[in-house]
Amino acid sequence: MMSAENTSVRGNTRNEAGDDRTGQRSGRDLLFALHAALRALKLYPLENQAVQNALTEVETLAAVITEQDGGIVLRYVGDFCFINDLRLRVDLASYATFGAVGRALKGHEIGYLEVEGAPAREEWIALLSLLLQDPDPSTPFESFSDRLEHSAAKHIRAAPEGETAPAQVEDARAEARQTYMQSVAVAREALTGVRMGRAVSLRRVKRTVQQIVDQVLNNESSIIGMTVLRDYDQYTFMHSVNVSIFSIALGKKLGLAKSELYELGMGALLHDIGKTRTPIELTTKAGVLDSSEWKLIHEHPTEGLLTLLEMRGVGEIPFRTMLTAYEHHMKIDQSGYPRSVRPRNPTLFSRIVAIADGFDAATSRRSYQAEPWLPDAVLREMRDNPARGFDPLLVKAFISMTGFYPVGSLVVLDTFELAVVTEANAEASHQPTVLVIYDDMGLPLNPPFTVSLSEIDPATGSPRRSIIKTTDPEDYGINIKEYFA
Repeated sequence: MMSAENTSVRGNTRNEAGDDRTGQRSGRDLLFALHAALRALKLYPLENQAVQNALTEVETLAAVITEQDGGIVLRYVGDFCFINDLRLRVDLASYATFGAVGRALKGHEIGYLEVEGAPAREEWIALLSLLLQDPDPSTPFESFSDRLEHSAAKHIRAAPEGETAPAQVEDARAEARQTYMQSVAVAREALTGVRMGRAVSLRRVKRTVQQIVDQVLNNESSIIGMTVLRDYDQYTFMHSVNVSIFSIALGKKLGLAKSELYELGMGALLHDIGKTRTPIELTTKAGVLDSSEWKLIHEHPTEGLLTLLEMRGVGEIPFRTMLTAYEHHMKIDQSGYPRSVRPRNPTLFSRIVAIADGFDAATSRRSYQAEPWLPDAVLREMRDNPARGFDPLLVKAFISMTGFYPVGSLVVLDTFELAVVTEANAEASHQPTVLVIYDDMGLPLNPPFTVSLSEIDPATGSPRRSIIKTTDPEDYGINIKEYFA
């Protein structure tokens, strides 16, 4: 006899399958209707019955989807077409139709269309007529967007290629946050377990690192955004996860294979495991350490190597992971610690982790660092001060990855607005994507809005906004974490 629980699960599965079939049917029908309307408007005058019938079909189907989902976001990712979060299945009968609508959007460099409410017929006519026009060869999206803004289509918005739809942003951020918090929990479990002499589940650590790698490969900006969620009381565990995220992202930038990113990420997550053998009163001491205390702190890389060698299932820990724990403070000229008896070159993984460790530590509030550095100041120090001992080529790659203004930086714009950097720009490091949170009068915006600083003002040919400088969030009473939670 089937239990009530099993009946409920099966019922939910049926409902989800039914919702998927309904969404597929509605989405495909809307794409066919849009294609038919575009073709009819191209061949016949607006008064033609075929045009009017096609427009009626578009209105009806759009209303159905809006009622189901609360709105419509139509986007193409490569050859795939999405209506809201549902990828529409393509067969031979629908391939040409889906491709035609996609080419119409791509010709104007449109990333997605967002439909809110119930657009009137004249709004659909305005949109479709603009799609049928030849794109401006110099500024295809800007010209299209400007014409759409001044048309009757008040409930339809176009976004440029590369901009992520709002629902995607929220979903990606929620997934990244879940991965981040789970990783912090595993780091706490592992490091606390070692300190207490308990067995550590390396399989759980490995699975966590794999999840971080997957996030960096598929959702880099969101997972890097989580590194600003620093908590003074959980610094050790969050620092371990942050160093893993930054290291994997830099490894990705350098073209490392996925299997290598796993090894690198594990070494980064466990790079400070030797501190579990250091007296806790030293690692949490608020004052300046004396020479004897520093000597004990300098032992943690060696203790880290010994700890990893002694852990159960040592065969599951790659040798490069162990070396990362041992070498990440050595510096490239071996002036760091532990001192080596004979000349040696720290491994690539160790040099990567050293940079990730140095950056996150310097930008975090710790027991002996009440005032963290601003991110851009840390990058300049790492780049310009050889005494810090970082590999200059890897620092250059790290800056290229984070941009001159890393995620989480509070910046003042030339419009006198305040903004938080939310995403780096791989093409132009000085023009990241930002969330504008205060207007030019110093008043908080509700809601804030996102802009790319690479956006050009067609009237001047110059960027609409530029960064003047970074600033300390505490000077304005701003908690950066609120914008990434």
